[in-house]
Amino acid sequence: MTIYAAIFYVLAGVILVSTGLAISRRNLVHAIVYLIISFFGSAMLYYLFGAPLLAALEIIIYAGAIMVLFLFIIMMLRVDPATLRRPSLRHWLPAIVLGLIYVVIAILVVTQDPGSQSILETALAKPRVFGQFLFQKYWLSVEIVSFLLFIALVGALYLGKAFARDTGRGKEVEK
Repeated sequence: MTIYAAIFYVLAGVILVSTGLAISRRNLVHAIVYLIISFFGSAMLYYLFGAPLLAALEIIIYAGAIMVLFLFIIMMLRVDPATLRRPSLRHWLPAIVLGLIYVVIAILVVTQDPGSQSILETALAKPRVFGQFLFQKYWLSVEIVSFLLFIALVGALYLGKAFARDTGRGKEVEK
């Protein structure tokens, strides 16, 4: 087993663990942190497979923009501050451990000799070629995903307004 195969299996395990933690958290902010960790792992896999553009897009679009959108939706839902409490080290320990694993793997991937014996062949695609391929062949899929994200945002705004109307909150906002 080469170092790249070991890195792949470690990354796959960390992605599965962080996604499982994201699903099982009651605190929505903690779930988003674990999803961001999962997205960073996916980006590292893309980089390991020789697709640095996809890795950058994964971090910029998913770990950046989509997670900011999710945080915005959580703020729109106005979670009761009494349910939020100061997290202890025990709550943040899995995120810290998974983050440290990512740092070690990133250092290994960057410092490894590119001419070493690797099972994975790097397939580099120029951004222009990738963009043409994506928007010529899969344009409908891209449009469907963007439409679904728009529907999710409108639904969250509707739920936030309905919650504010039902609980009497938001009167200070309506004035």
